[in-house]
Amino acid sequence: MKLKRVVITGLGAITPLGNTVSDFWEGLSNGVSGADFITHFDTTNFKTKFACEVKGFDPKDWMDRKEMRKMDRYVHYGLAAVAEMMQDSGIDTSKIDLDRAGVIWASGIGGLDTFEKEAVGFEKSKGIPRFSPFFIPKMIPDIAAGHISIKYGFRGPNFATVSACASSANAIADSFNYIRLGKANVMITGGSEAAVTHLGIGGFNAMHAISTRNDDPKTASRPFDLDRDGFVLGEGAAALMLEEYEHAVARGAKIYAEIVGAGLTGDAYHMTAPHPEGYGAMKAMEFAIEDAGIEKEEVDHINTHGTSTPVGDIAEPMAISKLFGEHAAKLAVNSTKSMTGHLLGAAGAIEAIACALSIKNSFVPPTINHFTDDPKIAQNVNFIFNQGIEKDIKYAISNTFGFGGHNASILLKKYEH
Repeated sequence: MKLKRVVITGLGAITPLGNTVSDFWEGLSNGVSGADFITHFDTTNFKTKFACEVKGFDPKDWMDRKEMRKMDRYVHYGLAAVAEMMQDSGIDTSKIDLDRAGVIWASGIGGLDTFEKEAVGFEKSKGIPRFSPFFIPKMIPDIAAGHISIKYGFRGPNFATVSACASSANAIADSFNYIRLGKANVMITGGSEAAVTHLGIGGFNAMHAISTRNDDPKTASRPFDLDRDGFVLGEGAAALMLEEYEHAVARGAKIYAEIVGAGLTGDAYHMTAPHPEGYGAMKAMEFAIEDAGIEKEEVDHINTHGTSTPVGDIAEPMAISKLFGEHAAKLAVNSTKSMTGHLLGAAGAIEAIACALSIKNSFVPPTINHFTDDPKIAQNVNFIFNQGIEKDIKYAISNTFGFGGHNASILLKKYEH
């Protein structure tokens, strides 16, 4: 069986750097930090008082108030990103086979804000169960996929992927596979997250996972820097239209890039820590390269998971160094989380968009906030620190890894007829 080609024909984004793809890319290109003090709730008693929040977002711009109240914030973000993506794709839903158009959407946590508010309400009611009838359908992490499918009438494959921070990379990989195996023509994919809440910040504080650099939030996300002290929590959504190549060409779609490989692995090592030698990360990249049928020396750029955590930021460069050898010095390696923060279940999708735009624009955004080299980090990896570079990119890898040892690498290629 000959596999179908899969291309990206539409993009949408709600991010800490802006609520459109163009604003997101402008922020990345200029090295802008999306971090600031939290506005969603009072942080007086919290160790961390900042995050990369979405700014200037009003769900009423995307839906009516009645519908809005039935959804958690993570769904609001998702529907808004998909709306931009649908417009960008130029697809006419009246002219496609909706039985072969699907939605695979991710969230690592789902409706955390809804869960929190309902639990607090129950406590205040002194045990009287006065729950909203929308509590469960607002909270569950698959409901965004359901809402997207309902809104656009897509009746093909429809489900959610949940693999912590790798969730939306897994959603992209699944969508890619459904299309290339001939099971679908069009897939809406991506992810959304809205975990900047009391429970989100408090829970990650309890794990010592997020930065506490309250004196300087803008520089708190420091991937691969010696003085990194944890990731910065982000929120938002990213949407991609994946389409079978012939289907896209037949309707005259613009094409951002082609997806040519995906590698998925498990560390089988620890609940939250990566394999210390980056074994699972290395195999995910290796499998993606094998899947694409290319040589590792053909890869030009890697957008790393690069979260700004003490352990993770050592393991991933080690994996890159081991897999690519001397070629690691020729790669352009960055972490856009230095600007967006960590969008958890939406991270894989927003970083896949960054890779697609890097390919399209021949530009690699920087890893900002790098002040001091860490001698424990592989020295032969070519990191792009503090200033972006122009670079012709034919192949790029987007890496995303999650708690539980989930690893996903998506391999993108410059579009060629």
